[in-house]
Formats: sequence, structure tokens, C-alpha cells
Amino acid sequence: QVQLVESGGGSVQAGGSLRLSCAVSGNSYRRCLAWFRQAPGKSREGVAAMSGDGGSTYTNPVKGRFTISQDSAKDTVYLQMNNLKPEDSAMYYCAADEGACWGSYSLDSGKQGYTYWGQGTQVTVSS
Repeated sequence: QVQLVESGGGSVQAGGSLRLSCAVSGNSYRRCLAWFRQAPGKSREGVAAMSGDGGSTYTNPVKGRFTISQDSAKDTVYLQMNNLKPEDSAMYYCAADEGACWGSYSLDSGKQGYTYWGQGTQVTVSS
């Protein structure tokens, strides 16, 4: 059983930065960890995913601005978000799958099949 708890959301102005954290309890080898976001009235979007070997995948709108990383000692996965834009405003969710990431499919929750989800943390970017 895996539990995920996000933190670090908040309100910033455009161009600012935030770092989201996801504390992962329960250990699983070869797991896939990811960040998703959902804005009001929009479908959920995969933002970034990281496999157990450190490989990462990003959706195009955040490439060069967001970085996913993990601290194995703290069992925490992070999403560093720089140069934030108003269109980045959304509820951000951490997700975990006990299987390996399926490349670009890891940003599609329907294809990767994430089993575990956090409660979400709100990010609001003002212009």
C-alpha cells in the first residue's frame, strides 16, 4: 500500500517559482511517480513523470521550466516549477504506480494506470 501527501502549493505572480513536494509512504521497487494537474473546467493533464531509474518525461508546455526529482532517502518526489505562468494555475496531484513508467504513456493516467493518488495542492499564478 502506498500513500501520497502533497504540499508546497500557493499563490505566486507570473514569473515566480514554487516547489511542490510529495511524501511517499510505502516502498516499491521500479515504481513510476508523476505529477498531474487539473484546472477548473479542464481535463486532468500529466505534467511530469519519473521512473525508478531516474528517467523523466515532461509535457511540452512545461519543458525547460519544471523539473521532477526525487530524494530516495526522504522518500519524497518534488516538482520544481520556475517561470510560472497563469495557465499553470491548477490543482496539482501526485500519483504513483508500482510498475515501471511506460515512457510517454506515463503522462496519460488512462494508459499508465496509476493506482495511488494524493489529495492535491493548489497552485495559483496571477498575471
